Amino acid sequence: MKTVLRWLDIVVYLAFLAFVVLLSPRVTPWYVGLCLSAADVPLWFVARWQLGASFSVRPDARQLVTRGLYSKLRHPVYVFGSLAWLGALLVLLGWSALLIRLVVVVIEVGRARREERVLAEAFGAEYEAYRSRKWF
Repeated sequence: MKTVLRWLDIVVYLAFLAFVVLLSPRVTPWYVGLCLSAADVPLWFVARWQLGASFSVRPDARQLVTRGLYSKLRHPVYVFGSLAWLGALLVLLGWSALLIRLVVVVIEVGRARREERVLAEAFGAEYEAYRSRKWF
């Protein structure tokens, strides 16, 4: 059951994407959104897989993951997940989805900052060194 819940957001996303791809009109934002989703979903999946047991819904410091995509970005799940959702929303709503994207960015940055405080408390200098070398 824990494994299912760990991947629930991606399953819900894929179901939503399939729904909107089938029902939305084929206009320019539809194609842009589909391409954006196709590019970002695999990276989102890989980022979640690389987190392994360190993934949690609430900020929790189980292990400092610095390999794979995390060797390039501190928050690849947020980056690629929110871009994948932007793609799906472009398919559904067109260019007005960009406004929703702005709201999502503010929320994701807030979540990332809370996560960073938890990691800094748990891993101290090791996390600060990692943080200073990586972009968001």
